[in-house]
Amino acid sequence: MELERLLSMKGGKGEASYANNSQAQAIHARSMLHLLKETLDRVQLNFNHDVPFVVVDLGCSCGSNTIYVVDVIVKHVIKRYEALGFELPEFSVFFSDLPSNDFNTLFQLLPPPVLANNNYGVSMEECLASDNHRSYFAAGVPGSFYRRLFPARSIDVFHSAFSLHWLSQVPESVVDKRSSAYNKGRVFIHGASERTAHAYRKQFQTDLAAFLTSRSQEMKPGGSMFLVCLGRTSVDPTDQGGAGLLFGTHFQDAWDDLVQQGMISSEKRDSFNIPVYAPSLQDFKEVVEADGSFAINKLEVFKGGSPLVVNQPDDAAEIGRALANSCRSVSGVLVDAHIGDKLGDKLFLTVEQRATVHAKELLEQLQFFHIVASLSLA
Repeated sequence: MELERLLSMKGGKGEASYANNSQAQAIHARSMLHLLKETLDRVQLNFNHDVPFVVVDLGCSCGSNTIYVVDVIVKHVIKRYEALGFELPEFSVFFSDLPSNDFNTLFQLLPPPVLANNNYGVSMEECLASDNHRSYFAAGVPGSFYRRLFPARSIDVFHSAFSLHWLSQVPESVVDKRSSAYNKGRVFIHGASERTAHAYRKQFQTDLAAFLTSRSQEMKPGGSMFLVCLGRTSVDPTDQGGAGLLFGTHFQDAWDDLVQQGMISSEKRDSFNIPVYAPSLQDFKEVVEADGSFAINKLEVFKGGSPLVVNQPDDAAEIGRALANSCRSVSGVLVDAHIGDKLGDKLFLTVEQRATVHAKELLEQLQFFHIVASLSLA
């Protein structure tokens, strides 16, 4: 519950905000649109136009990526209705994330509505032709997607991208000094002991099972779900791939620097862990099959590319800043809550300095892989 209260991507529109540091996610999402549309083609359409078609984005965060993807989903479904010659329903979209998410920034980015109904007097053709407007009703839903968020049998499409690798909590044994899974000296699973890795994996399995159970109750018969989360190609869970390089190298070293400089104690460092687990394909598949609520249409590892988007690949300082801002945009809220804003500033400045020195190596080696899953109710 403590993590649920605190966790969010960095809000606002500043340099280290998620809104300004999610270009890589946007690129990766666009590269998977053909897979998303394959999932949408499986959704059973309701031809009673009085019943709205309902879309949910889980883990929407506060940038424009969620708005872009939702627009793709709605327009693709509209084209399916039109191809069959059926009257269009109204569309309802729920943007969902944890309560601490910066919904205000997200809602400020939403285009104004242009809805095809008698009150507005606007045709659907005009609506679709207007790129700067939206053809759906929008609402925010705060809460953890590891439990129920919506009424039973109410949702046609669930979409979630770059969120399910976030755990509901740091496994208790990982920060318990008495436990054999205690992650002493580290702030992430990458490079940790086998017992630590097992604790992270078990937490991921528990969380994903809870996620699937909740969605299976909320989804309409004939509905589908498209999920993307950080993944790994290694069978070894202590090798977290791109996430490991992001949080297990310069970020880890920066924490060690604060300890060595006497700014924080080693115990303070060891009581902080990034609650992220990049599963293997097998990790993910085992949970889906054990749950049994969903049929797997597609499940694969997708090469996403680098999380660093820079204008000058030869500018080491820009690369260092990009890595530090990327780290801060997703973990800064947790870091600041743990050690305070001033030490947080020092930590991420150290990350930037270290990353600048290793800029060429980072650009060459930092590579994200994603688990992509298309699921339908069994």
